[in-house]
Amino acid sequence: MKGVFTMTVVGTATNAVMDRCICDSNSCQVGRFQDDQMVGEGTFATMLRRMARPLGGAIQLILSNVQINPSNGFAYSVWRDVPIPFYLSIYFFNIMNPEAILLGDKPVVAQRGPYVYREYRPKGNITFNENYTVSYRSYRQFHFVAERSVGNESDELLLPNMLALGAAIVAEKLPPFEKPIYNFAMKEFKQTAFFKKTVHEIMWGYEDKLINFLKKFFPHLIPFKDKFGLFADLNNTDTGLFTINTGVDNINKVHKMSRWNSLKEVNYWHSKQCNMLNGTAGELWPPFMNPSDTLKFYSPDACRSLELVYQRSSWTFGLPSFRYIAPKTMFANGTVYPPNQGFCPCRQSGVLNVSTCKDYAQIFISHPHFYNADPELCEAIGGLHPNERDHALFIDIHPLTGIPLNVSIKLQLNLFLKTAKGINITGKMRTMLLPLMWFAESGNIDGPILDTFYTFMVVVPTVLQYSQYIILVLGVLLLVIAAILAIIFQQQVRKINSSWNAN
Repeated sequence: MKGVFTMTVVGTATNAVMDRCICDSNSCQVGRFQDDQMVGEGTFATMLRRMARPLGGAIQLILSNVQINPSNGFAYSVWRDVPIPFYLSIYFFNIMNPEAILLGDKPVVAQRGPYVYREYRPKGNITFNENYTVSYRSYRQFHFVAERSVGNESDELLLPNMLALGAAIVAEKLPPFEKPIYNFAMKEFKQTAFFKKTVHEIMWGYEDKLINFLKKFFPHLIPFKDKFGLFADLNNTDTGLFTINTGVDNINKVHKMSRWNSLKEVNYWHSKQCNMLNGTAGELWPPFMNPSDTLKFYSPDACRSLELVYQRSSWTFGLPSFRYIAPKTMFANGTVYPPNQGFCPCRQSGVLNVSTCKDYAQIFISHPHFYNADPELCEAIGGLHPNERDHALFIDIHPLTGIPLNVSIKLQLNLFLKTAKGINITGKMRTMLLPLMWFAESGNIDGPILDTFYTFMVVVPTVLQYSQYIILVLGVLLLVIAAILAIIFQQQVRKINSSWNAN
């Protein structure tokens, strides 16, 4: 089946050459359209189409390098095992005044980090389906990188006791005769609202007798197994079964989501729009992008689809790029931005309640330091300094191919806390969202892969693109020469005819 799309060949960061193309799964043709039909089969039109073939070759080269097809060799291997090194940088908020918080004072925190991990994302269980889609699982592996970190995994931090305080919010709803049992358990197992743990323990899990107790007497409060840690369930695990379009039948659909865990939409939220699987899996996007396009992708970590908006055109590592950023409405509440009403119940604007997809843990996500959030959130915590340079997320993307060149995705985890009636461990603390940590997943194209990409995706298409103009100029010159020769020939014929008539 053939489809029509508009292609942007980026020559500079701010200028583009626009051509109309007609493409199927195997080839593209270039031409002028009139009433949805090609210009007639006259000699001049045929000549123009032949002169435009180099541009069609450039388009075909791009198409062959962005489709997910094992026969594509280099392009397929890049998709299967992304060669770009990704790093996960973790920043924790160390609690400075734990006793004062329990008495109702404003919390004060100090940022610690980064603690940096090399992130590997191999794909497995790759299965090509008959409907031009491919299914796979994307695994994640993390390895600590000491030379990039400020500190070691053995560093001790003073943090909120997420397990005890999170369970306290739920325990508040227990029948009155069960609350003393919970309070006794907290005292018996020496649980406090704030405790010291190493970075390794907080990240990858620690054992605690309280876990076994809660699993036995309050099983509904403990959704995990034997250890508790922020990233305990992420290392050496996959992010779900993705099914995306290969683009073989329609290049406009390449990389776009078809299903996640066999679902066409998730069921975490309260509206169809909020549950939709929009965009791609967040690694690659369809080619031939325009500034009017938004960057959509589904994030299993956020349990929802996210949408970035165009900010500016620029150059990244010598390549033309579009920068996309998060709009202020990304985590806005339903009052500020009605389309987000399906993500509610909401608190202040700028945070997203993800408890429904995180086993009902009292977790909210936001931008780091509550950047772009309601100022009330930042003012409630001492030690926060939100700013665009450090805390805004962005993706620099090559618009001709849809391949990211430089990526920095930043999110913050916040714990909902309050005084739980009848639960001693919460003391008299204020109702608040207390930042736990924020992370930046970053990576950029570099080294041999950058050189190869530049050759295949910039140099060769550019040569093919500009060769059409050379051929066009030569063609025009030939036409001018032909016209001049025709005029001279006609003049010679007139002279000959005049001579014959005179005789």
